[in-house]
Amino acid sequence: MVYRLAIAGLYLLTTALCWLLGGWYGYYLLEEESLKESFRYQQLVGNELNRYRPIPELAAQHPAMRAVLEHPEDVGLVLQSNIQMARMADIVGASDVYLLDMSGLTIAHNNYNQADSFIGRRFDYRPYFQDAVSGRDTALYFALGITSGQRGLYFSHPVWSARGDMLGVLAVKMLVTELESQWQRPASFSDAEMVVLDGDGVSFLTSRPEWLYRSFGQQIDGSQIPRDLQERYPGMALQSVPRIDLGRPFGVSEQSTLVRFPEDKGELAYLVVATPLPQLDWSLRVIMGTQPVLVSRIQFVLVGSVLFFGGFLSWLYLRERSRREAELAERGVQLEQRVAERTADLESSNRRLQDEVRQRERAQNELRETQQELIQAAKLAVLGQMSAGLNHEMNQPLTAIQSYAGNSRRFLERGELAAVDENLAEIGGLCRKMAELIRQFKVFARKSEGPPSVVDLRLPIDAAMKIIATQDACAGIRFGWRRPVYPVMCHGDLIRLEQVMVNLMANAAQAVASVSAPAVEIDIVDGGDNWLCIVRDNGPGLPSDSEQMFEPFFTTKSLHQGLGLGLSISRQIVEALGGKLTGRNRSVGFGAEFIIELTKRETKE
Repeated sequence: MVYRLAIAGLYLLTTALCWLLGGWYGYYLLEEESLKESFRYQQLVGNELNRYRPIPELAAQHPAMRAVLEHPEDVGLVLQSNIQMARMADIVGASDVYLLDMSGLTIAHNNYNQADSFIGRRFDYRPYFQDAVSGRDTALYFALGITSGQRGLYFSHPVWSARGDMLGVLAVKMLVTELESQWQRPASFSDAEMVVLDGDGVSFLTSRPEWLYRSFGQQIDGSQIPRDLQERYPGMALQSVPRIDLGRPFGVSEQSTLVRFPEDKGELAYLVVATPLPQLDWSLRVIMGTQPVLVSRIQFVLVGSVLFFGGFLSWLYLRERSRREAELAERGVQLEQRVAERTADLESSNRRLQDEVRQRERAQNELRETQQELIQAAKLAVLGQMSAGLNHEMNQPLTAIQSYAGNSRRFLERGELAAVDENLAEIGGLCRKMAELIRQFKVFARKSEGPPSVVDLRLPIDAAMKIIATQDACAGIRFGWRRPVYPVMCHGDLIRLEQVMVNLMANAAQAVASVSAPAVEIDIVDGGDNWLCIVRDNGPGLPSDSEQMFEPFFTTKSLHQGLGLGLSISRQIVEALGGKLTGRNRSVGFGAEFIIELTKRETKE
């Protein structure tokens, strides 16, 4: 029971701490967002004031303004100044541009032809007139228009004579509704509001219409409104906004306070961030609803709960793990005894397995050596079968050489040197022919020693053609070798591919021995990533099970024609080169075809 109460108390403490941290973080983010909006609006107001401030000074230097103040009784000058001020108001977008003499009487106005014209009215009580008369270059004042009832910024500047005497004041009124419309509520804070207060704490710009002309500063009694406020906001009640100050929440600066407005429904509190506006005694209040603070607190509580229960479960797991480790340590002692007993058995078994592995490795090496010897024996067997043709091919040039040598001796005795030279040339040609023939057989009989490389597939086919063409059995066979014009580079070995081609072409020659028009065709076809070398014949074809032909010692020939190892060895050679050798009956016509697939390779420059 005590254990459970301690866990519950620790969880409540964790929840309270997370609630406080969530509130601090939420208020901090809310204040940061308010300060960002305040800075943006400060820049906006500052830019607007800087844009309008030079306008009255420039307008006051116009010759028409000076002339009409020096001669106010001249109707023509008054009309000219009225027209000029109307043009100025259109250019700068001003609500009113008017000219006052030193007594504060309006003698010219841009709206001179309208019923609400200021002409003839006196504004000597307005602060913007008093500031300009006192010598201030450009005076700035905010007030509610007496005639129009519209909020505006009043810019004024004295008009000087050529001798430096003050003749009057030129005033320009700019409506502030544009500043109010340019306030943008942050997208993530739907209950954010803005209020701009004058020096007395009265709102004249706000995003909430019911707060307009309300006091956010000192409490104002509607029956005793100060005179300056009455002149600035004529006809307005200027009541105070009911609010309850809740103090400064933890985690915010001194310019932020927490308030509640009883006029609003519910108990939602607002964070009010106050920042001054440039150049004037105005201040900006950004009012943010604290709903995001509640969300932040809930998020912190959830995260804290997850961390608490995660830590609690981890502690339970570690405690259980420690208990299990103690049990496993006890079992480990027992297992060590059993392991010691089994170790001796495993060591003896391991020695036996090592002996078996060594025996198998020796057997594999012997098998590999036997296979190589078998391949070489098959090559020598093919050479033995072709020895008769070789003898025939060698006897003919030897007989011719003997004849040419005898003739040359007689021609030499008679002094016919030209005839001797021709006979010697013929003898040289016959010797080169016999040397080429013997070289082909020597290359075919040699073992391949190097690893596979990039070879031109046309070369082993050319060499095999030269060997097969010397056989008497191939005298009546038509060999169709469609030799490509460009090199056919593939992954292989020249000597081993030559052996495979001799074997396949010899088999094809034997297969067509009994047909009336024997023919053997050799083609090279592009197979995408591979080159396909196809050897076709028009013989009787293959048996139904074509894969059986590649088994060792399987043959359909007589005993003196072979042992049935050629195709098996040929397939092993091609597979060792990374290719594939298959056989099948031709789809069109009679006969069989064997296909060698070899990987394409590009030559390096």
